[in-house]
Amino acid sequence: MSDLAKKLLNKSLRKNRVRAKITGTAQRPRLTVTISNKHVSAQLIDDVAQHTLAASTTVGAKQTGTTSEQAAFVGTDIAKKAKKAKITTVVFDRNGRQYAGRLSALADAARKEGLEF
Repeated sequence: MSDLAKKLLNKSLRKNRVRAKITGTAQRPRLTVTISNKHVSAQLIDDVAQHTLAASTTVGAKQTGTTSEQAAFVGTDIAKKAKKAKITTVVFDRNGRQYAGRLSALADAARKEGLEF
């Protein structure tokens, strides 16, 4: 098994382990974060109804700066959209990623805007 295949397998195992423990409801949806090399996306998902309540991404946005700054932009944007949808608390799904750097910047920005998790 190549190093990359092993790395991807370990990430999917971590992702499934986290996902088995948390679920989102209409009152407390799941805030899932996807981070690639270029873009950052976040969604508020109601797992019971299998419905996305709000979403924010840097794809198509004219957002400039480092990826951490873009993650902070997405964090504030998703918190504002959650506030419009009358959502105050969420369950944070880090998607198998380590809670540091870009993920931490997104979470801190969302908390600063009033989102609780």
